[in-house]
Amino acid sequence: MLTTGTMSAKILITIWRDQVAPRFDLSSEVLVATVNSNGDVLHSKTVVLPTVSAEDLCHMILTEGITTVICGGIEEEYYQYLSWKKIQVIDSVIGPYEEVLAVALSGHLETGSNLMKPA
Repeated sequence: MLTTGTMSAKILITIWRDQVAPRFDLSSEVLVATVNSNGDVLHSKTVVLPTVSAEDLCHMILTEGITTVICGGIEEEYYQYLSWKKIQVIDSVIGPYEEVLAVALSGHLETGSNLMKPA
């Protein structure tokens, strides 16, 4: 469940096409959204990463002041590292990234959430 507290938060979602990227370590594009304490998006941007690297992505997360990471699969090493750095990680998420962001802002996104529509 997303926690924004009383101040603004920065959410990073790993993306692939219009979906949450299935693997953190293979993400080449991310959405960064700055959210106020009311859950309103103040600013969002899509960033194409210069390299596909979990280490570089972790570095970006720290330098950009990201407070929450939403992703698909993530290796335990990176999950533990980000958690140790006090970054909330909501992983194993499946679905269109814009819908995932909306559910996160509503406070109902959890680890393992599947927002794919049944066929």
